[in-house]
Amino acid sequence: MVLEISQLSQYYGSHQVLDIPSWEIEYGIYWIQGENGAGKSTLFRTLSGMLPYSGKVMLNGNYDLKKQSVEYLLRLNIGEAEPVYPSFLTPHDLLSFVAEAKNSPAGQVGILTEALGIHYLKQPFGSCSSGMVKKVSLALAFLGNPSVIILDEPLITIDKDARAALFEVVKTYYANGVTFLLSSHQTFEQEGLSISGAYALRNKTLSAISVI
Repeated sequence: MVLEISQLSQYYGSHQVLDIPSWEIEYGIYWIQGENGAGKSTLFRTLSGMLPYSGKVMLNGNYDLKKQSVEYLLRLNIGEAEPVYPSFLTPHDLLSFVAEAKNSPAGQVGILTEALGIHYLKQPFGSCSSGMVKKVSLALAFLGNPSVIILDEPLITIDKDARAALFEVVKTYYANGVTFLLSSHQTFEQEGLSISGAYALRNKTLSAISVI
């Protein structure tokens, strides 16, 4: 299995947000659906090591998020729904830092910024639009050599051309063995992206649903 969850529980204070007894996926592209406030972003942040949790999360059958966190996080990336970065940083600063941390192959940053139309590398985030910031967040999600990429609401704030460019990158990485978890209130089929399966986050847990 590429990703396995067992007895995952997540709380905000005394309020339980996630209660997932077990869930596992193989290689593929998966659509995670859910109403606003259902906990999708909380799930994604938990899987990406951003939030403490109880339970077990395993990647590729070898990497436990708690026990082998560095190896795990080198192989799982996330593009957040509404990214916020320090206003004084530039896309160049952030991309360079994350590329080094993720052991990115030479030239990868240039390929991604060109593909996604990020031509404002020296412009501080404080003077960037939400769409410009979002494209940088998406580029960050592809850095390194991930086996799983999470894209939380990847279509918000980006235009039609950027969406088309994004899905070309997704298809390329998927063809090279990368598994994707995507959330969106919009369908992906119209972008020519074939979904392997879909899950709904309801009542704090994940359940398989039809993609039709």
